[in-house]
Amino acid sequence: MLIELKDVSKIYRMGKIEVRALDNVSLAIEEGEFVAIIGPSGSGKSTMLNILGCLDAPSQGDYIFNGKNISKLHDNEMAEIRNKNIGFVFQNFNLLPKLTALENVELPLIYGGEKPSTYRRKAIELLKAVGLSDRIHHKPTELSSGQQQRVTIARALATDPSVILADEPTGNLDTKSGIEIMKIFQKLNEEGKTIVIITHDLSIARSTKRMVHIKDGKIVRNEKVEG
Repeated sequence: MLIELKDVSKIYRMGKIEVRALDNVSLAIEEGEFVAIIGPSGSGKSTMLNILGCLDAPSQGDYIFNGKNISKLHDNEMAEIRNKNIGFVFQNFNLLPKLTALENVELPLIYGGEKPSTYRRKAIELLKAVGLSDRIHHKPTELSSGQQQRVTIARALATDPSVILADEPTGNLDTKSGIEIMKIFQKLNEEGKTIVIITHDLSIARSTKRMVHIKDGKIVRNEKVEG
């Protein structure tokens, strides 16, 4: 099992008020799955993303990632797992505006200690894989929103992560671009990548293979996508 949440709760305290953003959640995701975590605003799905991405730790319960209990690790240990094993795709792209598409994709490879002769070639291959071979020297402002999200996906793939976590990846895209981005995720999943998408959009969730519905911090339904 790649990902396993066991009776996980995340509790925030604001003065005397206790807010359970996640409430005793259990979830298992196997390697190679394509899962959507779907719910309205305030349902707890972003909190779940933060825990799955090793950006935050549970208040209670255990998070087992690739055999390691993340709940027991220190911040620097969580950061190492996050940097090496998790690729993030954000709604707002989070690209560095002064760098080209190629340079943005190269960054995690450089931080990971790749040799210059290796990281440039690999970054070009990744951009080619997402259909941007003719845009590698363009900066984010010279790219459409859909193209920027393709760069983000290429960057997420750079370290060959165990899982890609995508937070509302089509939220800032028009319908056509959103469909194209989902086709890229589907292709990556067919090639064996584990992908978890956080969304409030049922049509996006239906493009995956399993939908986990979350409401008020609890999983209320867990279903395979038909077809």
